[in-house]
Amino acid sequence: MLDSALLPTPLVDCTDEAFARAGVELRLKRDDLLHPTVPGNKWRKLAPNLAAAVERGHTRLLTFGGAYSTHLRAVAAAAAALGLESVGLVRGEELADRPRNWSLRAAEQSGMRLEFLTRAAYREATGRAVGECGPQAPQHRWGPCLVLPEGGSNALAAIGAAAIPAELPDLGERDVVCCPVGTGGTLAGIAAGLPPGARALGVAVLRGGEGYLEAEVARLHRAGYGREFDNWRIDHAHHGGGYGKVRPELDLFAEEFERRHGIPVERRYVAKLLAALADLAGAGAFPRGARLTAVVTGLPDPE
Repeated sequence: MLDSALLPTPLVDCTDEAFARAGVELRLKRDDLLHPTVPGNKWRKLAPNLAAAVERGHTRLLTFGGAYSTHLRAVAAAAAALGLESVGLVRGEELADRPRNWSLRAAEQSGMRLEFLTRAAYREATGRAVGECGPQAPQHRWGPCLVLPEGGSNALAAIGAAAIPAELPDLGERDVVCCPVGTGGTLAGIAAGLPPGARALGVAVLRGGEGYLEAEVARLHRAGYGREFDNWRIDHAHHGGGYGKVRPELDLFAEEFERRHGIPVERRYVAKLLAALADLAGAGAFPRGARLTAVVTGLPDPE
């Protein structure tokens, strides 16, 4: 079985000059400490899906990810702990014959079988991943399995992420709960779990997601809750050049934040979130007296 998760995760007040000047409070929801091998929002999103897989008698999970996908590693570790097989379809056929990077190596060490696809085949496969593998699906060679979408974002994942605001005391009209957005599942869950008056803000970490990410969050709301919510928005101006891109100024921001607060900052998601909040606060985007809760969704890469 999976080791016990640290729940509720710590909530840390974070006095920071950039926010104090704007009259805005900042606190960090340390979901990076939630689980040693299935950290942060990955545990939140995977836990209800894993429970469903076990309940339905599945013995194999199949999912998708890029060369450094945290989701692939998390699925591999969780499946191994539950005695399930796991298959990862990886974007990038050229990676098949190269030495494994630390991320793919970790997935394989947890027992995940990797299959490397061309980018066109990967797009087709992820676009058709809507439920269990069928005979016509690209994954038919793996047999019956539970398919988890790229990033793990589905209706069950959103329901799992809705537990985040439930762990935040005294949420009200001055509160904005914030998270990075890759596939939309965590933001969808946070927005659905908020009490009246509080709002959610997502910071997109990929370029060109305008409209698409909003549609994905709305789709997850309809699938998980049978309705849409109007208490959230996505900022698209702080992706830093695109998914996986870490510009020198972002790296410097993260280093300085780590030095001031003693908290390690993951670069591809969390650093973009924190830098966006600092920029928005400085520009007066939040009213004085607002309280921002930044969800620290994962750990820094080991390399």
